[in-house]
Amino acid sequence: MLKENIKNYDLDDLKVKIEQLREKKYRAEQIFNWIYKENVMSFDEMTNLSLELREKLKANFDMHNFNIITKQESKDGTKKYLFDVLDNNAIETVLMQYKYGKTICVSSQIGCKMGCKFCASTGVKFARSLEAGEIVEQLLAIERDENIKISNLVFMGIGEPLDNFDNVMKAIKILNNPKGINMGARHISISTSGLVPKIYELADRNIQCTLSISLHSAKDEKRSQMMPINKTYDIAQLMEACRYYINKTNRRISFEYALAKDNNDNLDDAESLSKLLKGMLCHVNLIPINKIENGKYAKSTNENIIKFRDYLNSKGIVATIRRELGSDIDAACGQLRKKEVSK
Repeated sequence: MLKENIKNYDLDDLKVKIEQLREKKYRAEQIFNWIYKENVMSFDEMTNLSLELREKLKANFDMHNFNIITKQESKDGTKKYLFDVLDNNAIETVLMQYKYGKTICVSSQIGCKMGCKFCASTGVKFARSLEAGEIVEQLLAIERDENIKISNLVFMGIGEPLDNFDNVMKAIKILNNPKGINMGARHISISTSGLVPKIYELADRNIQCTLSISLHSAKDEKRSQMMPINKTYDIAQLMEACRYYINKTNRRISFEYALAKDNNDNLDDAESLSKLLKGMLCHVNLIPINKIENGKYAKSTNENIIKFRDYLNSKGIVATIRRELGSDIDAACGQLRKKEVSK
């Protein structure tokens, strides 16, 4: 019999499963606590459960603990993990240290369908979406390995989170639960290339996560060249969805803007961006674009990046330059890839 990954269940679902095993519902809370608060790796470690229940759990469920294939550390302290997801595929996950705590950048898919031209996942064959438990396991595996508590999580790794909407929402529900990891929604950020229908759906859920939009140009022609998704949902449609999100949630949107030399980094582009975002509750996160293998875009100059930021600020648009972390180990923005496990 194929065993189910127990980490795919939020607490409500787990209570149903435990009752189906003819056990008291409160046992689900004990199991949930062992998995997410104590971060145990086996059912045998759940010592306040009867031996009979532990045997039932082993017979019906799997803990689905990831194996670490490689772990690299950057000179700035950023750590990149390559995880075996137990089906001959591997994903990358990044741990970053900030003044306010430790942040994990998780993947939501094995590969990506979006085809953004500045991202290393472009051209890598899409395998599948990650299950909710596989998303959460990235955090659990790193906390076990480092013996730490991670305070913030961003969906900015491999894959388009809103293309795996249901699993991402389930993972957030698991992360939020105070009987487990207890990570507040405001400590979670979801980055999307612009799947407009899902932005509306996310707004209607009003879960209070931070929404980050990969924008990268205020001009349709230029954005379509960088991000094929713009040919399906253009900037006007995207901005309409963003305004709906802001009105519905009263949450500020963060617009990600990767600056590429001689492409989208001049003051004309800055002017177009300031006009597009005028009056919106938003923040612009300027990202010096990272060089990737076979990539056509080069990093903008520091001078142009600073000019771009200063122009936006002068027009009342709050803009900051993202601190580069992990670029020496290909762990920075746009550099993560899906890999196959070598046998």
